[in-house]
Amino acid sequence: MTAAAAGPVLQISDLSVVIDTDEGQAQILDHASLVLEAGSIHGVVGESGCGKSTLLKAILGVLPKRSRVAGGSVRLGGRDLARLPREALQREVRGREIGFIPQDPFQALNPVFRVETQLMEALATHGMRGHPRADRKAMRAHLVSLLKAVQLPDAEEALERYPHQFSGGQRQRLLIAASLACAPGVVLADEPTTALDVTAQLQILKLLRDLAGERGLSMLFVTHDFGVVAQLCDTVTVMYAGQTVETGPVRGVLDAPRHPYTRMLLACHPDRAKELAGIPGAVPSPLSPPPGCRFHTRCPQVRADCAGARPRRAVVAPGHDVACVLYTGEPAP
Repeated sequence: MTAAAAGPVLQISDLSVVIDTDEGQAQILDHASLVLEAGSIHGVVGESGCGKSTLLKAILGVLPKRSRVAGGSVRLGGRDLARLPREALQREVRGREIGFIPQDPFQALNPVFRVETQLMEALATHGMRGHPRADRKAMRAHLVSLLKAVQLPDAEEALERYPHQFSGGQRQRLLIAASLACAPGVVLADEPTTALDVTAQLQILKLLRDLAGERGLSMLFVTHDFGVVAQLCDTVTVMYAGQTVETGPVRGVLDAPRHPYTRMLLACHPDRAKELAGIPGAVPSPLSPPPGCRFHTRCPQVRADCAGARPRRAVVAPGHDVACVLYTGEPAP
């Protein structure tokens, strides 16, 4: 894990995202909040459909059509990205300040263009930090050094090849290199090991951890696997149905989970499970989410006030907070 520097680099506060559908308005994020500290790796974990990938898309301003930020803020430095015009996000933020590693290495690269063409596009669009007027020769040398940094063999030759000539693990290394091409300070990773075999997963996780430490990156890492969080992350936020229900240091959350959902999610992990059992029920539809804490319809510790307003966030240990009436006794305003 990385050694976190002092101070936040990215602050997400009460972020809400809605989608207008033919069936009505779907609320995908409901007052989601988290803080990414400078130099740290922050995991975001939860079941499929909990809003993890939507959170990353909202940060980058690439929400799908008919979607919009309905409230809250995404602060990077002194700017609120949720209020920044799309053109400014494209020109000044994406690639240059925030890099992105997509989930599927088999679909993220264009099969008809050579690797150099695709990686060079980011540099041509955003420039090299510290070298805004670098010529093509300098940019190519920079790409070669990046491919070497992600431990891709024959970096010079790799630039001349097409995506189909690489394995899944190698393609993910190419995408990591692309995310770092413009030397951003923040990297968003959307389950980048999901499509890989276990050997390649471990290699990619180690590579990301090493690169983050060497380059002082701050990383937001989305995953559904607490095992990945334990290996890679410094802090973790647990999401359920668009709400952030628990946040804290990885060790503190793993050793002493407070929210009932976090406990049940951890109990489903193969390394912890004593029997084959899951969480009863399913993540609710964002078209008709339950009121209050959205987990209360599946929670074994449900109380009458769980279906009231959203629960307040309570600090239960240094840097560790939970949104649950078991700890606050009262709803959020």
